[in-house]
Amino acid sequence: MPPSTITDVKTDICISGDGVVGQTLALLLARERIKVLLKTPERAVSQKADIRSYALNAASRELLLGLRVWPDDATPVNHMQVWGDSGGHIRFDLEDKPLAWIVDARVLLERLAQAVGFSPEIEKQSAAAQDPVSLTVICEGRMSDTRAVTGAVFEKHSYGHMAIATHVRCENPHENTAWQWMDEVQICALLPRGESASGNSTALVWSVSNEQADELQMLSPLDFGAALTRATRGRLGRLSLETERVAWPLMLAQAQNWCGKWAQGSWVLAGDAAHAMHPLAGQGLNLGLADAAGLAQVLASKPYFRAFGDLKVLRAYERSRKAHAAMLLLATDGIKHVFGRPDIRLQSMRNWGMSGLDGVPSFKSWLARRASGAR
Repeated sequence: MPPSTITDVKTDICISGDGVVGQTLALLLARERIKVLLKTPERAVSQKADIRSYALNAASRELLLGLRVWPDDATPVNHMQVWGDSGGHIRFDLEDKPLAWIVDARVLLERLAQAVGFSPEIEKQSAAAQDPVSLTVICEGRMSDTRAVTGAVFEKHSYGHMAIATHVRCENPHENTAWQWMDEVQICALLPRGESASGNSTALVWSVSNEQADELQMLSPLDFGAALTRATRGRLGRLSLETERVAWPLMLAQAQNWCGKWAQGSWVLAGDAAHAMHPLAGQGLNLGLADAAGLAQVLASKPYFRAFGDLKVLRAYERSRKAHAAMLLLATDGIKHVFGRPDIRLQSMRNWGMSGLDGVPSFKSWLARRASGAR
């Protein structure tokens, strides 16, 4: 049977944005036999390889396993070690399960695209004019053009920092551990890649000032590796680049309203189009996937007499997810500012707090479970 075309499939929902959140939402709706038009925004069309890696928690893993798109080579994070300035240190573990799993963006997107391609309920289309639909879900990321057209207010605050991402080869094995260093000038994380604890490949996310980011980007691969080795205090031995470097500006942002009306019908936001946060806790995509799951549940369970674009339906989603996002944004922003102030008294308090928390296993376990998404 030939694939469906735009003219012979009636779609009630258009998803603008075919990243991880957009494709996940499309598959969740298709599972409920809801026909979806999945569109690729013009700015998203790129031939450049995506070398980012995501830290996914237990809730995200369960969601993706249910859609049969979980990557087989996901790396479990069994431990996390965080160092502050001047000796502050804390270690997180969960006895019964990993803290998180590291997944390469490229691999996850490939798995999602394959599943979308096999779904008869999903029609893909490049960015173009379309007939009005009951609902447009905007999943285009924080720089969304479609969100701007709706008039939605996206309140944002620039941190004046850039995140540099790449893959790094370590002299010492990563031990299935997420390593992080935090002080007033940087937040540097090395995430394990490869399931074996004896592996040496890691994913780097390095947050530094805009000026320092420019300087680091201009360094040769050899000099960049040397600078990174110093920043990580030689904990994993000599470090060297495995891939090219990419960088993006960091901000704290959230839309005032997550749903509304426009000329095309109704609209609703999900993922980074609704919120953006500092990557220090690795929760950005987890929050976006929870948006997708929450929106799919609201749409699939709506009363039969209400349309998908009914604002009473959409506001139920907005109330639930906006409150959850606000708490997580506030927490990550607070941590960023606590470690970003060069105050000797605050530095002593940071070190005292980390060392004190490290000595309370029950509270550490509770924090770890909350971050991992465990129920």
